[in-house]
Amino acid sequence: MLKYSVASAEPFCVRKITAQAAKTRRKEVKKLGNLAETIIEEMQCETVFSIGPLDFSEGVVVSWIVIAVLVILSALLTRNLQVDHISKRQAAVEFAVLKLESLVEGMVGEKGRRYVPYLVTILLYISLANIFGIFGFKPPTKELNVPLCLAIFSIVLVQVAGIREKGVKGWLHGFTHPVAIVTPFNILDLVTRPLSLCMRLFGNVLGAFVIMELIEAVVPAVLPMVFSLYFDFFDGILQAYVFVFLTSIYIKEALE
Repeated sequence: MLKYSVASAEPFCVRKITAQAAKTRRKEVKKLGNLAETIIEEMQCETVFSIGPLDFSEGVVVSWIVIAVLVILSALLTRNLQVDHISKRQAAVEFAVLKLESLVEGMVGEKGRRYVPYLVTILLYISLANIFGIFGFKPPTKELNVPLCLAIFSIVLVQVAGIREKGVKGWLHGFTHPVAIVTPFNILDLVTRPLSLCMRLFGNVLGAFVIMELIEAVVPAVLPMVFSLYFDFFDGILQAYVFVFLTSIYIKEALE
């Protein structure tokens, strides 16, 4: 009788374990499906408002907010500047500006000093745009259009820097450097460099979002808060630094 009970109970246990495994499997598939939907939703450019035929996406509106914050902070922090007997606020602002200029100038070189203001501005814009994710906004860098525009602006500046330094003839001759056979590859750089800048910034920001969603799915309690602070703040500033660093290297090469 005991043997029969154990034998009859074994298939039930197996069926129970199999059902639990199937249920867990369905939950995992559902989570992955929700994650895929969330990623697709994050990549979409939602229109906030329209003026005639022009549609203004969320990334554009948040970019305006970022620019407005930078302009307002610049206006507030540079009021009543003095040459002598400066205030603590002015001393702190001057220290921060000198450190940023020194950082960027060390990357772009002495010849590229005139491009430091642009590079510092881009550094501040991308950093603040990424940090806005902490406050519930969708960072503009999650929309492919914004990194693409920043990359195009930067590469156009690189070419302008080369033309101003070498002249049109010298700039065109640079495509044959070091030997004429590599000219097609140097011309291809005009496309690959902005594409690389764009996809690196966009991919890293989107990758950080995917990692955050995975962490929330696995450990939904405390860790997401810590990692959100890291990805939105520290990693956001790091991606801004990498973008400016690569642009500075390209400018430095164009000036040599």
